[in-house]
Amino acid sequence: MPISAVLIVKNEAHHLRECLETLTWADEIAVLDAGSQDETCEIAREFTDNVSVNADWQGFGIQRQRAEALASHEWILMVDADERVTPDLRDSILEAVKQEPAVYSVSRLSWCFGRFIRHSGWYPDRVVRLYPKGQAVYNSALVHEKLDVPEHLAVKRLNGDLLHYTYRDLRHYLEKSAHYAQAWAEQRAAQGKTATLWQGLNHGLGCFIRMYLLKAGFKDGKQGFLLALLSAHSTFNKYADLWIRTHTLPPEKR
Repeated sequence: MPISAVLIVKNEAHHLRECLETLTWADEIAVLDAGSQDETCEIAREFTDNVSVNADWQGFGIQRQRAEALASHEWILMVDADERVTPDLRDSILEAVKQEPAVYSVSRLSWCFGRFIRHSGWYPDRVVRLYPKGQAVYNSALVHEKLDVPEHLAVKRLNGDLLHYTYRDLRHYLEKSAHYAQAWAEQRAAQGKTATLWQGLNHGLGCFIRMYLLKAGFKDGKQGFLLALLSAHSTFNKYADLWIRTHTLPPEKR
């Protein structure tokens, strides 16, 4: 059955060509850009004519729904620009679409700060990425969006890894982390949720202990320690952002 490889992108010129080179076997590549200011769209058009732009950002979930609508084939493979489909994963995908409709998860192997991270709770990091169009769709979450899978579809596993080149450097990590923290806090505040700084401290400390000790991050060397520390900081920031939004209104808005 034909496959549409679908991507949502913004300012991904650094990654996009290498990603798309691992997707040339797909029957179609569809790219939805969110208003890039670099050469992202030009690079995408080297591989496909199915390139659209929608800069009305309403969150990752909505953007993935829009991207799904660009696909014209029966199967959708959702990929991010900082990911690479390995030959083993490609072969597993091509076999999977010959079977009855189902939803398939893949294992992501992330490269971060100079090494592949095989512990720290980062691997196998299974994510659902292959699914029949129209039978499963992404939800509308601002961040950490998920594929809503109906009960009649089984969730199966693909072989092979999806390589994930997640952060270019420390600045990229901090910028991406701040963006996710902001989106998380916005979503929680819209739901009427509140937080305390003590909660942020507790969750941050718990994150470090879980990643570095319980999830064996120490086996990932210095990178494992750094990731555990940065993740704890990012976790604290989420709760701090929510606390600021809900407890520090100016006098005229209280």
